[in-house]
Amino acid sequence: MKINLNNQLLNEGQLLSLNRLVDEVAQRQLNDFGKINSELKPDGTLITSCDRWSDKHLVEGISSITNSKEGILSEEGSKIVPSSQAYWIVDPLDGTTNFAAGIPFWAISIARFVNGQPNTAILDIPALKKRILAIKGCGVWINNEKINYEDIIVKKSDCISLCSRSIIILQKEPKKRFPGKIRLLGVSSLNMTSVAIGQTFGAIEATPKIWDLAAAWLILNELGCSLKWLRMNPLNIKEGQDLSSVNFPLIAAISKQDLEKLSPWGNTLME
Repeated sequence: MKINLNNQLLNEGQLLSLNRLVDEVAQRQLNDFGKINSELKPDGTLITSCDRWSDKHLVEGISSITNSKEGILSEEGSKIVPSSQAYWIVDPLDGTTNFAAGIPFWAISIARFVNGQPNTAILDIPALKKRILAIKGCGVWINNEKINYEDIIVKKSDCISLCSRSIIILQKEPKKRFPGKIRLLGVSSLNMTSVAIGQTFGAIEATPKIWDLAAAWLILNELGCSLKWLRMNPLNIKEGQDLSSVNFPLIAAISKQDLEKLSPWGNTLME
């Protein structure tokens, strides 16, 4: 895969090292998949020893790749927005509940930000042997095969992805017909990315954290999908800000028309 890089992007050696690092973490997760006990974190979400190992290994590996010159925000580590111009946002295992239960939908989400915007992203789905790479201004690849907006429009689905918290909109509007077939994958990053690869035409996420959406955000942008932030826009996050409890509810859609179709439901969610 040949990519034209500028000084804001990772060089080819760094990108190769990053892929090798993700390979290592993916293999450990596959080894532990469905065979590991989980415990509750203070916020009520689940965590396993594999989450902790994956976070530590990724943070140490990225620090080595960048010679410790770029800060790192991660779900299981520091949640403070780094002060460096380029920094990383890591979710080592998005979908811990699925992972611990032996359900093959979880992901490794990594995004490098430059000047507050996602610049390079990898979203790896170990159990499905699928890796998505997005590079700002260059496009999106799935398992080294480049995909385009036309590819996802051709196979456009009639499904809409909801998260467990956004499904409340159906209870708020019980007599209103929902504009699609509902799917819940149980993984924020995969819910959003399902739009980018044509599995759904829209997704509504109620409480994603920055590490849930960082990689998916760039993938959606590079494929020309539409996004609507329902409360806080992550472009407005500031250096030194603690994002531990900050949510970024959003709607993602294949097209502007589909976004308009889902917007009333997003408004219902925010009521």
